[in-house]
Amino acid sequence: MCVQNPAPKLSLMAVGDLRDALTALELGQGPTAITALMSIDAESWQAVEHRLAAVGGDLHQLLERAGLAPAPAGPLD
Repeated sequence: MCVQNPAPKLSLMAVGDLRDALTALELGQGPTAITALMSIDAESWQAVEHRLAAVGGDLHQLLERAGLAPAPAGPLD
C-alpha cells in the first residue's frame, strides 16, 4: 500500500505575508516585499512551492506572469 505524505500546511499568517509581499511589489516597494517574504515560516514556504509546482511553476514564474517580477539584480559586492 502506498502512503502519501500530507501536503505542507499554509498558515493564515503566511497567506497575509504573501499578499503583503505581492502588494508591495505592485507598488514598487521592494524592501517591504522582501520583509514580507522573509516573514513566511518554513512549512508555509513548502506549501507555496508545492502548490506552485502543482500548476507547473515557481514563485519567480508567477511574478513574471503577473508583471511583478523585479528587474534582475547585479552582483553582490
